[in-house]
Amino acid sequence: MDWAGRAIEIMAMTFVVVIGVAVLAAVIMFWIDRTQTGDAIRRNYPVIGRFRSLFSELGEFFRQYFFAMDREEMPFNRAQRNWAYNASEKKGNTIAFGSTRNLNVPGTPIFMNAVFPPLDDQYSTTEPLLIGPHCAKPYEAPSIFNISGMSYGAISKPAVQALSRGAAQAGIWLNTGEGGLSPYHLEGECHIVYQIGTAKFGVRDAAGDLSDDRLRQVASNPRVKMFEIKLSQGAKPGKGGILPAAKIDEEVARIRGVPMGQDAISPNRHREVNDFDGLLDLIARIRDVTGRPVGIKTCIGSADPWFDFFREIKVRGAESAPDFITVDGGEGGTGAAPMPLMDLVGLPLREALIRMVDLRDLAGLHDRIRIIASGKLIVPGDVAWAICLGADFVVSARGFMFSLGCIQALKCNKNTCPTGITTHIPSLQKGLVVEEKDKRVAAYAKAVINEVETIAHSVGVPEPRLMRRRHVRVVGDDGASVQLNELHPSVQIDDEGQVSAGGHPQFEQALKRMQV
Repeated sequence: MDWAGRAIEIMAMTFVVVIGVAVLAAVIMFWIDRTQTGDAIRRNYPVIGRFRSLFSELGEFFRQYFFAMDREEMPFNRAQRNWAYNASEKKGNTIAFGSTRNLNVPGTPIFMNAVFPPLDDQYSTTEPLLIGPHCAKPYEAPSIFNISGMSYGAISKPAVQALSRGAAQAGIWLNTGEGGLSPYHLEGECHIVYQIGTAKFGVRDAAGDLSDDRLRQVASNPRVKMFEIKLSQGAKPGKGGILPAAKIDEEVARIRGVPMGQDAISPNRHREVNDFDGLLDLIARIRDVTGRPVGIKTCIGSADPWFDFFREIKVRGAESAPDFITVDGGEGGTGAAPMPLMDLVGLPLREALIRMVDLRDLAGLHDRIRIIASGKLIVPGDVAWAICLGADFVVSARGFMFSLGCIQALKCNKNTCPTGITTHIPSLQKGLVVEEKDKRVAAYAKAVINEVETIAHSVGVPEPRLMRRRHVRVVGDDGASVQLNELHPSVQIDDEGQVSAGGHPQFEQALKRMQV
């Protein structure tokens, strides 16, 4: 039994050592907490005061799993995330015993089902839509729901690879984000929208200015279908960004066209564009060089400045207009940003989208400029709502992050994403298996499109783009719903494309402001 006694002796000594180390650590932390001057709680309550920071850090995770109800969390609640997860895994999204959504909350949309909807054999899929009819190479976009801009660098290599492959499988486009076109965007051979940010990454010369030669080089790839000039985004309207030198390796430097060893700085706007006249010049230049449709992405703060934009288009002619406008909501997005900008700057999409659609239609450009809605639209009801308001397309970034397995850990800006989506740490990226995640991306996109078509069928139209504001009601402050076209009437356009105010005083005033 000597071995048993020896084992007990070793265990006892180990226990004593562990206790001793713990006591020593507590004494050291006690001394540190008492002498430090930065944290009053730790100074007054040494050692135990440290638990406050720990519990605050863990609180968001405990709330997500144990305390928050299905519809309570922000920015996306459990019901939304679970829908995306189930759709990505091709699981059924049917529910039983009634909805958990409170239909009395102001702003809640309620779609108006038709008394006699089209029969099943009258139901059709979404039709492709032409973008850029005046371009040398217009784009007939096949899908109503697509992937919004997420740069390589902001998201990881396997994440971009999975998005590219999944987009090809689903027949949707993939926006590069402002970080340039990487080989991983092209890996799946999907349709690409190349985003040009304020730093012109990927299409800049040595001085950082827009390069026509680089534009032609990018446009020569048949997978690149359109170019998007990013003026601002919902996460940080009015502010540029910095890619630290530590994150710029040889590959990133080559893709973005920036030197190594220096921070890559994105200005808060395009330096060569000082007004709407300059913006239209830039659109024309890129379209002439590439032959592709060119549009803009913006988070608007007010509709007032944009009257001048559409008035200038009317002066120059419809061919000078951008081929599409992506309207981003001020609710924030995948980009890291200061809290005041994320929380308080920029109109929410629910207001911004209506304003831009109405301005476009009042300018007589309904069939010339396509409107793309972007901002927290990850489930079919939200996508259908945007279409009812007048969007021609909807794009999503965070919805597709959920399809990749995002758990809303809120670590996107810390390079510690536990699912490997927004981190460059190889050990964390291993969790994201491209050959599996691409199928989830495709399944999610197809599920959203299919259920938006189902909503359209229910309200009485054969395909989504025939939905109008009259097909949806909005819950008011008193709990009663009001038809959306009563709150926000649509601009009236006759069969010949002529615009009229329809007796609406706000539209009559707006038409006067747009007169050349």
